[in-house]
Amino acid sequence: MTILLVFIVFVVTLAVGCPIGISVAITAISASVFNPALPCNPSYVFRNMVTALDSTSLLAVPLFILSGNLMAKGGISKRLFDFFAYFIGKVRAGLPMAVIITCLFYGAISGSAPATVAAVGAMTIPLLISLGYDKPFVVSMVAVAGGLGVIIPPSIPFIIYGLSSGESVGALFISGVLPGLLIGLCLMIYAWIYCGRHGEDRQKLESNYNELHARGFWGMFKHSFWALLSPVIVLGGIYGGIVTPTEAADISVVYSLIIALFVYKSLNFKDLINITIDSVKTAAPVMLVVAAATVFGRVLTLMGAPQAIASAILATFHSKVAILLIINVFLLFVGMVMETLAAILILTPIFLPIVTALGMNPIHFGVMMIVNLAIGFVTPPVGMNLYVASSMSGIPVLKIAKKAIPFMIAFFIALMLITFIPEISLLLVK
Repeated sequence: MTILLVFIVFVVTLAVGCPIGISVAITAISASVFNPALPCNPSYVFRNMVTALDSTSLLAVPLFILSGNLMAKGGISKRLFDFFAYFIGKVRAGLPMAVIITCLFYGAISGSAPATVAAVGAMTIPLLISLGYDKPFVVSMVAVAGGLGVIIPPSIPFIIYGLSSGESVGALFISGVLPGLLIGLCLMIYAWIYCGRHGEDRQKLESNYNELHARGFWGMFKHSFWALLSPVIVLGGIYGGIVTPTEAADISVVYSLIIALFVYKSLNFKDLINITIDSVKTAAPVMLVVAAATVFGRVLTLMGAPQAIASAILATFHSKVAILLIINVFLLFVGMVMETLAAILILTPIFLPIVTALGMNPIHFGVMMIVNLAIGFVTPPVGMNLYVASSMSGIPVLKIAKKAIPFMIAFFIALMLITFIPEISLLLVK
């Protein structure tokens, strides 16, 4: 009964518009009201919120946010897009596919889905519209492809899942590479089908292609080299065992500063003040959610919620396929209504015992969970990517969501493959 009452408090506080971090903290405290035997009074909750942030691994979150902002303001996304458009800009759906590939690479810089949408969309949406592509199609594509930012490493949700599950963050980063590429491929296939049905302005595309090729391969390569090198440095350092994810985040910040200030000279020292302020504004709410949700997870454990829910699911469903489908559906729903990091911290202790009892690798489950929640970035009412894309384009959120449905179906097909083919997530880890 206590578990049910606690979740009712959580739903009610969210329904009345309470910020997610505050809502989770209030819910954690309410457990001691319904069951005085639980030691989760306000003093316990606030003290543990502070200690929850005392983690070296968690330091990577604000650092990757800062690095992503430096790269975004430094015009890195434009250089990445030009490089990919140079090679495939002439083929059918070449530029839409170049946008998706740019989201893949930019995700390897920012670790954030909304940041990927903002950085890539601000540059590519006006360009593709000027070349004759349908505006809602372009905006919805960027909104969905931005979800790759939390799957391709470095990924902030993977860092949080690693802290919650005790799994290696480095291994989780590597496990996200092939799933991210698979999702990107599925999105590109739909873009190719769409452009085949609706046609393209070949004259404008030919002109844009010739303009890029006028620079020559080496000119384009020099133009984009330092932007392309960023994910190589971060992932190569982690995969090679040279640095930890937190050290990679440090390197990413320093590298971004050097490239933006002294190589591309797209930023000056005065810009760093506003970039730092923006990064703090983004990171502070994230850290509050992490602190509150971490404590809430501990409170759920004290109440025995993970064991009770796991027993109920395992007693009701006996097929591994059925259980995984039920978990997927639940995660998709949660992704629609709850902030991603809070969902990870609250649900990992609940579902991880269930999937491990089925013989599922915790790293594989982590990838499945993050891919599910990534779809939540483009589903109302919480879908952050939709709001970012809407603010840039002026198109209503629901219209973008409707146009994004085919892309989301492609995303879902990839999710099913990732769920039932463990090697997609675990091949590189092994």
